[in-house]
Amino acid sequence: MKILVPVKRVVDYNVKVRVKSDHSGVELSGVKMAINPFDEISVEEAVRLKEAGIASEVIAVSCGAAVCQETLRTALAMGADRAILVETSAELQPLAVGKLLKAVAEREQPQLVICGKQAIDDDANQTGQILAALMGWGQATFASKLLVDKGTIRVTREVDGGLETLELPLPAVVTSDLRLNEPRYATLPNIMKAKKKPLDVIPAADLGVDIAPRLRHLQHAEPPARKAGVKVADVAELIEKLRHDAKVI
Repeated sequence: MKILVPVKRVVDYNVKVRVKSDHSGVELSGVKMAINPFDEISVEEAVRLKEAGIASEVIAVSCGAAVCQETLRTALAMGADRAILVETSAELQPLAVGKLLKAVAEREQPQLVICGKQAIDDDANQTGQILAALMGWGQATFASKLLVDKGTIRVTREVDGGLETLELPLPAVVTSDLRLNEPRYATLPNIMKAKKKPLDVIPAADLGVDIAPRLRHLQHAEPPARKAGVKVADVAELIEKLRHDAKVI
């Protein structure tokens, strides 16, 4: 079984995101970038399936500029067998990414696509669902447990009311939630080995996909600063504040 794992290069989750002074976007100059945490979980799950003898090959794929090769090398260091970069300097929105991934999937013919449920930069939570719709495959989102058995996949997913278990025929698309696994750290020997693993670069124009943006960003702004809290002397004053200021009683 071949597994395709899309990964995205995003601002490291430890970095405080800053808006540009002209409000045209997020400041990326000199900012530490990393693999999207949910995609890292997806890579880990795919590698575990290969280690268990269920998967035969794990392919990491990313869409974007040449610097995304760094992100793909991280996936290779974690255990992916090879990587594909769909290179473009254009702004990519979820629909465009879904179309590009569809073109790659049609070339590679994977039986399973595991991607993060969302990217931490836009929190769109759309790409996996778009890809499944374009491919005409079944999908299971927010996966917290995954079992593959004889042409089917059983996915436990997190919903508002608790847990839901779905069984899907392969091929299928699964999006990973935080509780699916704990990603491994890439060891130095594996980082060195990753430099020699194959990484193919495909110009986005060669895939014949319309990736023109459908949305236009007008302005970016930071959320308003939170007001300072209020200290009260006793319970009676707290109740008074709740009744008249917060109006919850």
